[in-house]
Amino acid sequence: MEPSVLVDRRGGWVRLVLNRPDRLNSFNEEMHERLAAALDAAGADEACRAVLLTGAGRGFCAGQDLSDRVGPADLGATIEAFYNPLVRRIRALKKPVVCAVNGVAAGAGANIALACDIVVAARSAKFIQAFSKIGLVPDSGGTFFLPRLIGDARARALAMLAEPLPAEKAEAWGLIWKVLDDAALATEAEKLVAHLATQPTVGLALTKQAFAASATNDLDAQLDLERDLQRKAGSTPDYAEGVRAFLDKRAPNFTGRSS
Repeated sequence: MEPSVLVDRRGGWVRLVLNRPDRLNSFNEEMHERLAAALDAAGADEACRAVLLTGAGRGFCAGQDLSDRVGPADLGATIEAFYNPLVRRIRALKKPVVCAVNGVAAGAGANIALACDIVVAARSAKFIQAFSKIGLVPDSGGTFFLPRLIGDARARALAMLAEPLPAEKAEAWGLIWKVLDDAALATEAEKLVAHLATQPTVGLALTKQAFAASATNDLDAQLDLERDLQRKAGSTPDYAEGVRAFLDKRAPNFTGRSS
């Protein structure tokens, strides 16, 4: 039996595949544990400079596997133990995370996709805030990401009506980065991640840090943070290489090292 998360290490990056296609890659505890371990390993691996997250089969992720629960459940405990740490891992990872949504992304599956840095989707993909169908509240960052990405009015309607949002409309609304033809999704997503793996990794990590802080900082605090992060970025070998390459009119050879 194949593991519930497949790990495929490539040159400079890693591909993580949610692999419960018979359950539309819905989460059980074992898949949570495997994905957490894979993300931690990617974060600790200096040779890994970018991560691609996608799903096996006809869907990306249908959220929580409801059949995995027996009897009454403390859903807050489940969120605290698994979903919140997963979203925090993705946001805090010091390298870019690309999500390739290859079909339905529903419930927590939709919001885990939105936690990634860049989201591309197959033209046939759909995003569904399915929580209201079973009397629940959007979790896994849904109430944080949705209004910031698409505005309060659209976020509330998606959450309360649970209507599927087609990928092309998700792109038009600014929920995701780009829609790709179904047949091209895997190839184009891998090209994107392979490109990111050649870029100044420390600078990208600092960019993630800056965007994360902007959600709560006022302008003065954010300007100060940009100053401090730019000081760090300006001391990296990749900054020096980028300047040399610009002056030499050649492509830079970034290493991703901090010193």
